[in-house]
Order: sequence, then structure tokens, then C-alpha cells
Amino acid sequence: MSKIVFFCIPAHGHTNPTLEVVKELISRGNEVWYYSYNIMREKIQSTGAKFISCDDYDMEKKLNAKDSTRVGKDLAFSTKLLVDTTLALDEKVCREMEEIKPDCIVADSMALWGKAVALKLGIPFVSSTTTFAFNQYSARIMKQGFKDLVKMLLSMPKTSKQVKRLKDKGFPVNSIIDIIGNDNNTHTIVYTSPEFQPCSETFSEKYAFVGPSIRPATEEIEKKKEKLIYISMGTVNNDMMPFYRSCISALKETDYQVIMSVGNLVSVEDFGEIPENISVYYHIDQIAVLEKADVFVSHCGMNSVSESLYFGVPIVMIPQTSEQKGVAERVRELGAGIKVDKKKGTAVLDAIKEIWDNENYKKNAVKIAEDFRKCTGAKGAAEKILKACEEK
Repeated sequence: MSKIVFFCIPAHGHTNPTLEVVKELISRGNEVWYYSYNIMREKIQSTGAKFISCDDYDMEKKLNAKDSTRVGKDLAFSTKLLVDTTLALDEKVCREMEEIKPDCIVADSMALWGKAVALKLGIPFVSSTTTFAFNQYSARIMKQGFKDLVKMLLSMPKTSKQVKRLKDKGFPVNSIIDIIGNDNNTHTIVYTSPEFQPCSETFSEKYAFVGPSIRPATEEIEKKKEKLIYISMGTVNNDMMPFYRSCISALKETDYQVIMSVGNLVSVEDFGEIPENISVYYHIDQIAVLEKADVFVSHCGMNSVSESLYFGVPIVMIPQTSEQKGVAERVRELGAGIKVDKKKGTAVLDAIKEIWDNENYKKNAVKIAEDFRKCTGAKGAAEKILKACEEK
């Protein structure tokens, strides 16, 4: 029996893929502790893991509105925030690691405090990567990397200060790359297939492309018409009332059944009278809908895209962030979706019709699904983690 500690950020797209892995580890008789945030408490505890809250140490919660907009855009500022959180958690986590004595630490690629404490205490480490694995080759394919590299170089004097703060507290890091980057010597779980991952052949055997970790559906969705359209813009940047209204206007006269999930940032009551063929929810079981959907209109978060393609559902893509644009580019490249540049219901409807008229979109989505289903999934991820435990 091994003792395993997980660290993650408070994001559904980063947490959800790990849950089946945690269940698999526990089913094999291992003990799992999971450091996360109270918003994730219920779903983490449902796996049988011991939940440990990091809310009191969350530096992002203390930001003002202006600074919040800088997160993810300003590398130096984001690095400082991550280092602040790492140092805030340092004493607590180090003390508790001495008590738990874990055989392995598994940390989301964005939960830098997990990797930092593993380095500091010499505990075997596995990176949990819920987006594409990133190196110089995949960056080129994803049309990213160069601009990010320039930004990093320009901000290095500031990030160097953050590295010094970590070194002063005993963390064995020489550059910010030691924390934010994974080289070919780091055990890494990537929740996609080698076929969907750009340039998968350029990564070492330390990387395990295990495919999406798909949970079972928890609801039953009734398909009332021949074609079902599902619309969801994720759980973060979804304050998009004009877009939702535009979609309703464009789709109300069609023969489609439309299910729309809008999140908590808008009020369903503000939509007024909703057409008979359209249903609007704050939240719905996405897996249950995608099992029966014909087209998914999505923001292109990696988790949502993986779930859609797992069920062979082609995608109308409206990415919002650079990461989502990278995912959308890969889907477009493999012919399983159409990118829409305008947040208008008419553009969405045109893309849906194009998918209907060209059966290759469905065929390509099914091909990706077949590749996903050949992967080792949660069992393969668990094997990777247990192999790392043996290195202690």
C-alpha cells in the first residue's frame, strides 16, 4: 500500500480528470490525501480521498479587481502570485508531509506548490497535465511559444526575484523553469491520446498519454428531436448573456433540440420566455448530454473538448484564451470541428449546418474517440503513479 498526495488548483477542468485516477488508486488499497479548495471538497471527498483545504492560503482571493485581470496575462505578476501561495503553504505542507510520509506527490501542472514541496523534501513527483504537454516542438505546432518566450525573457529580472524568495526558503530551484516547466526526466501524466497530442513522439518515455479520464453520467437526458445541440462556454469565462441570447434567436426556428448550460454568472430568469425547443440550465451533467448530442458549441477548454470527442461529437469552437485557441487549432487540424470567430448565433448556426453537410467532421471526431478509447485511462495513470512510488 502506498501513500499518495495530490495538489490541484480550484478549477473543474483540472480537477475532474484526476478523480477517476484517485478512485482507481484507492480501489487498489492505497491511501490518498488531496490538497485543494472548498469549492471542490464534495467531489474530491466522493472519491474516498482525504480532503485538505487550501482556502486560507489562497493569494488570488486577496487580489483587487484590477489585479485579478492580470492573472494569466502578466507572467511576472502570475509568477509572484504562485510563489506567494507556495510560500504561504510552505510551513503547513512541509509539516503535514512529515506526518503523512507520502511515497509520491502528484501535482497539477499549475499547482506549483506541489512540485516545489516535492523538490524541497525529495519526494518522488508526478506532474498531472490536463492540457497538452508543452515543449519546443508542440509549441511550434500550436502556434504558441515564441511570443510566450519573448514575454518570459522580458520579465526574467522580476521572476529572478521570485526564484530567490524560494531559494531563501530552502527550495532547490535555479530558475523559474525548474518550477513551471517539465523536462523529459519528470514523470508526467497527460490526459489525452498520443494521436491527439501534438508531436507526442518528441516526449520521453516518462510521459504517459493515458487518454481522457471520463466519469460515468449522473443524470438521464431525454433526446426529444433527431438532432441535439449542446451549448456551454465552461465554468469560468461564461458571463456571456448577449451571446446566449443571440444563440436562442438563431436556433429558435430550427428543428433542433437545444440544451444550453450558462453557469452562475447570468440569470436564467433574464432570458424571459424561452422557445419550446430550447432548454436553459445553470448547470447540467455534461457527460449525460454529450452521450446523446450531435454537435457541441464550446469554449474549447481541454476537458470539455476531450469529453465531446470521447463520444464522437464534433465541435463548433469559440475559444476565449490562448490555451483554448491552441486546443481549437488542434481540433481544426484534425478535422473534427469548426472555429467561429464571431460570438453570434447566426455564425454558430452556419457552422452547425456545415457540420451536418460534411460527414467528415463526424467521421474525424469518431476516429479521435477510437484513439481515446485505446488509451489506458485511469488505470494507466494509477500505474504511472505507483511506479513513481517505487522510486522512494
